[in-house]
Amino acid sequence: MTEPRFLLDTNICVYLAESLSGKLHDHVEQCEVGELVTSSIVFAEFARGIDWTQPHAEETVAQLFGAIAVLPFDTNAARAYASLPFERHSFDQLIAAHALALDLTLVTANGRDFRDIPTLRIEDWTA
Repeated sequence: MTEPRFLLDTNICVYLAESLSGKLHDHVEQCEVGELVTSSIVFAEFARGIDWTQPHAEETVAQLFGAIAVLPFDTNAARAYASLPFERHSFDQLIAAHALALDLTLVTANGRDFRDIPTLRIEDWTA
């Protein structure tokens, strides 16, 4: 299996689950198994936004996160978070810290949300 290269942000996971971007789908299809991962923080944010009463909710979540590994937010990620500019109530900072701790490129459709973190590598596969 290939080493992780990209950490997917919550909005990218939503785009994938709802098939909102053909360009994103094309990028994902070009990646090898194991190159795409996401954070347990992203999974929590995604799960909070799901309407679990919908008939296919469980299947959608299982399918998406069966193909994209969810990595635990560990002490290295916590240390990276501690070094970032403080922004109260921001999951984005935690997600950025996780990508930095793992030395991965963050794939997001909202690069502006991470503009205050110059060392973070960002790509937008929806543009």
